[in-house]
This record gives sequence, C-alpha cells and structure tokens, in this order.
Amino acid sequence: MTNLGAGEIIYDLRKKIQEIQSDLSQLGEPIVELPELISSANLLRTNEYLAKTNVKKTELLSAYGAYSKALEELLLSVFDIQKDLKEILKEQSSLISNSAKKQSKPKTKTRKK
Repeated sequence: MTNLGAGEIIYDLRKKIQEIQSDLSQLGEPIVELPELISSANLLRTNEYLAKTNVKKTELLSAYGAYSKALEELLLSVFDIQKDLKEILKEQSSLISNSAKKQSKPKTKTRKK
C-alpha cells in the first residue's frame, strides 16, 4: 500500500461509505404499524425493513473496516517516510559538521626567515 494509489483507495472507500450511508438514510425510519392491517402483516413489514437496514449496516461496517485498514497502512508508510527523513537529516548533519571541522583546522605553515 506504500504506492501512490493509496490516496485513490482511501477516496474510493470513503465514497463507498457515503453511498451506503445515503442508501441507509433513503430507507427512512422504521415502518409505523397501521391499525387497519393485522399484526402479522405489520410484523412482516417491520421484519423486511429491519432486514434491509441490517444488510446496509453490515455493508457499512465492512466499508469502515476496509477504510480504517487503508488509513492504518497509509499512516505506517508515512511513519516509515518520516523515519527515513530523520535518518537522512542526521546523515546530512554529520556530513556538514565533518565538512566544517575540516575547514576550520588551521594550516600550519613554516615561515622561512
């Protein structure tokens, strides 16, 4: 996941999460029992609604799981990059300090009298 496509994967997962949330909100509120229907019909309608919302919520949990895993992998690669950059900075600092030490050593010249 340390490739450049990580942002695309996270974007796609976030888009999928938004679509599922939209689908879930389109299902609306639980169905209100209608007094003119018998109780078994009301129970069937309620059961159908609950089954649909359960499927969408399961999809949503799955999408959030994939999304969080992708974010974790992205963070790991960011931390790896940060560690590499620290090492590079340390290396460059030591090169600069070594270079400065070499330049500051006085050259001893013997004068002829």
